[in-house]
Amino acid sequence: MLTVGVDLAAEAADTAVAWLEWSRTGARVSRLVTRAGDELVAEAVLAADKAGIDCPLGWPDKFVDFLLAQREGLPLPSGAGRLWRRDLANRVTDLVVRDLTGQRPLSVAADRIGYVAMRWAGLAAELARRGQVVDRRGSGVVVEVYPAASLKWWGLPFTGYKRAANLAELNRLVDALHRPAPWLDLGEFESVCRASDDALDAVVAALTARAAALDLVTVPSPGQLESARTEGWIAIPTTPLAELMSHSEGGPRPGEHG
Repeated sequence: MLTVGVDLAAEAADTAVAWLEWSRTGARVSRLVTRAGDELVAEAVLAADKAGIDCPLGWPDKFVDFLLAQREGLPLPSGAGRLWRRDLANRVTDLVVRDLTGQRPLSVAADRIGYVAMRWAGLAAELARRGQVVDRRGSGVVVEVYPAASLKWWGLPFTGYKRAANLAELNRLVDALHRPAPWLDLGEFESVCRASDDALDAVVAALTARAAALDLVTVPSPGQLESARTEGWIAIPTTPLAELMSHSEGGPRPGEHG
């Protein structure tokens, strides 16, 4: 199995892609590229059995409806306050992740991550042109991931390792990652992971993609499926990291969450 992790940014300079090859005895990072452009990202996704994308795959339905109503000058709710704005800014999956993990995904409607989602929208269109239609619910090759939530679920450090000023924390995270996953071989790319949080997040995204490929992640409930179809769905692992090697592909799907 080949899983790919993409730590997507608005520009290639801050985008990393990791290729993770799985065997019966371990997982090996076979390639890791920083400063990844659109063509490389598209080719990586097309080659993967499962690809974890660290980026919102869609916008909140209520936000889209709001934009359409505002453009047409239609009446908006009177006395709309903080809770109304929260519902505009957050997707269903964002609220589920917050409830499950305590982590708050950035709002694609109200934060700068919207620029990243715009880039992804173009990539998704290109993938469709090449025959790989993206199912935003995660049931196809592509699944939306959130490395911080995956790390927190796995009991690993999940904050404080971003940016060059925090290289010591990044190195501690790499050390911590090896303890539950001695079967993970970073090989020649370990130094890159110790120097670039983008690179390490791409590896975590590829690990989460493995969990998704084994059906060991959260999935939308029946009532959430329609929102997930348009807004996207963040897959959170439901198994310890150490167990990713002990499950075979196509295992039983855990109970639905949310």
